[in-house]
Amino acid sequence: MNGLWVVSVVVHAYVALRLLPGVLAASGTAPAAMLAVLLIVSAGMVPLALRRRKGKRTPEEIRRSDMLAWASLTLMGLFSSLFVLTLLRDVAVIVLLLARLAGLRVTDHGLDLSASGVVVVALLVTLAGFYNARKAPRVKTVDIPLKDLPPALQGFKIAQISDMHIGPTIKRPAMKYVVARINQLQVDVVAITGDLVDGNVYELSRHVAPLAGLRSSHGTFFVTGNHEYYSGVHPWLKYLPSLGVRVLLNEHVIILHKHAPIVIAGVTDFSAASYDTSHRTDVALAITGAPRAAVKVLLAHQPRSATAAEQAGFDLQLSGHTHGGQFLPWNFFVRFQQPFTAGLHRVKDMLVYVSRGTGYWGPPKRFGSPSEITLLRLVAQTERRR
Repeated sequence: MNGLWVVSVVVHAYVALRLLPGVLAASGTAPAAMLAVLLIVSAGMVPLALRRRKGKRTPEEIRRSDMLAWASLTLMGLFSSLFVLTLLRDVAVIVLLLARLAGLRVTDHGLDLSASGVVVVALLVTLAGFYNARKAPRVKTVDIPLKDLPPALQGFKIAQISDMHIGPTIKRPAMKYVVARINQLQVDVVAITGDLVDGNVYELSRHVAPLAGLRSSHGTFFVTGNHEYYSGVHPWLKYLPSLGVRVLLNEHVIILHKHAPIVIAGVTDFSAASYDTSHRTDVALAITGAPRAAVKVLLAHQPRSATAAEQAGFDLQLSGHTHGGQFLPWNFFVRFQQPFTAGLHRVKDMLVYVSRGTGYWGPPKRFGSPSEITLLRLVAQTERRR
């Protein structure tokens, strides 16, 4: 934690040194003073947003902690935009200096004003991002064209939710809304592709409990994400079945839909072995014993399970984890860790759908990456997609 404080102070000091003189010159003492106070408070509170909470707490302690989380996470989102925009402004300053060295006539009349512009844009992006994060997730319908799809599975519907992150800022009302919306879709299967929670069963079970109300033809299936391991995975794996949720740990079930088989398999999170060696992800094990002729769907939290899934013979992988980057510019960096950021992709003969997430992690902020409840519809590959 001490290291986080040091990093926080250093990066906040950088932003202060680069912006405060310009804000003071262009906008005056009062805006500069407000920015200085904001940066000081943010430097102290942002590390608190990354603190892990352990042990049982009283309801009053939870309430106070949640209020602190709201403040620190919101400041984290704001500072993220301030930091990135300050870096971009400095790149522009360097380009300006290089142009002068090259003998070009360029002016810097707007340089001080641009410092105030950085602050205004960061505030606007954060406000818009807050609104986008807190509004109800939309239903996104995606047709999945599969080769040789049995006629009985034409139109088979899967509702996918991912990265709900029930925790300090996402509670029971959000979960109730998602359940009610899925029930309206009248789906055949519900798939929860990890990162359902950010916290322990003791504090969050009642907020997750609405999952018991999910309705579908063949049930609800869940695979672990990395945040389940941060949150204490084993109590959650005991609790979720009590809600009617089937947990898939490197295993599969065979569903008969109108007499046609469809395999729903699930693997543990790609990084699970770092927390529990018995939970090492194993795509081959998940499909062992499955009928070859059946359509095979894999639930895997991280998109980077896709290569192994394609080699194992799956037709479709459903993933999350990326949040679609959640807010600019982080969507451009996801691809350095995952093969796909969001949407429908092909890996040889297998399709991969990556959800942008139903909730959000950390800062209550989504910008350029809307949350979603995904309605996936299996269709024959020869059918024209609607």
